[in-house]
Amino acid sequence: MTALRSALFNLLFFGFTALVVLFGLPLLAFHPDVMHRYLRGWARGSLWLLRVVCGIRLRVTGAENLPLHGAALIAAQHQSAFDTIVWHALLPRPAYVMKEELLRIPGWGAMARHVHSIPVDREGGASSLKRLVRATRSAAEAGYQVVIFPEGTRSAPGEVQPWQPGFAAMAAATSLPVVPVATDSGRLWGKRSFTKRPGVLTVAVLPAIPPGLPRAELTKRAEAAVAAASAGLVRAVDGLVE
Repeated sequence: MTALRSALFNLLFFGFTALVVLFGLPLLAFHPDVMHRYLRGWARGSLWLLRVVCGIRLRVTGAENLPLHGAALIAAQHQSAFDTIVWHALLPRPAYVMKEELLRIPGWGAMARHVHSIPVDREGGASSLKRLVRATRSAAEAGYQVVIFPEGTRSAPGEVQPWQPGFAAMAAATSLPVVPVATDSGRLWGKRSFTKRPGVLTVAVLPAIPPGLPRAELTKRAEAAVAAASAGLVRAVDGLVE
C-alpha cells in the first residue's frame, strides 16, 4: 500500500508541478512578489497532496522564530526533496541557494531566478564563493529570506555533516541574523527514495543567532544547535516507537 500511495503521489506531484510551471511562466512579466504568492500556492498544494495521498503531516516547532518580515539567513538541514518545497510555504520571500544546474531546467529555472534564487557552482572555487556572496548581499538588500543547506548535501536523520564555508561567508557579508533549522524529513521521505512513509514530519525552527560573531564561532554555534535539535527529533521518535 505504501508503494502504491508513493507512486500515486509522484504522478500527481509531477503533473501538478508541470502545470504550475506552464501557467506560471506568464507571471515572469510581473513583480517577483506575485511569483512568490504563486509558488506558495504550489508548495501548500504539494504539502496537501503529501498529507492526503501519503499520510505525511507537517509539524513546525519554533514557528515564532520564523522571520516573517525582512531579510534573514535560514541555515537548514537537508535530508529530502521535501526541504526544497517547504520554505515556499513557510516564508514570505524565500531565496533558495541551489545548484547552478537546477536553474537551467526549462521553465522552472526562469521562475526560480525571478524570485531571486541563488546559483552555486560547487566546483567553482574562490570565484564561485565570491559570486555567492554578491548574490546573497543583493538578496538581503531586497529583503529576501535566504535559505541555504550549509552541509552542501543531503544527510540521514540525526546526522549532521560539517558545514561548508560558504555559509559563514554569506553571514559575514550580509550581517544577517542566522536562523538554524533541524528536520527529520528523511525519516519519511528518504534521500533519492521513491517510498514516502506515513507519519509526522518535523521542521524545528531554532532561535536566531544575532549577527556580528566571528565566522568560526558562528558556524560552531549554529552547527551545534542543529545537531542537538536533530538528535532530539530522533530520540523523540525512538521513544514513541518504544
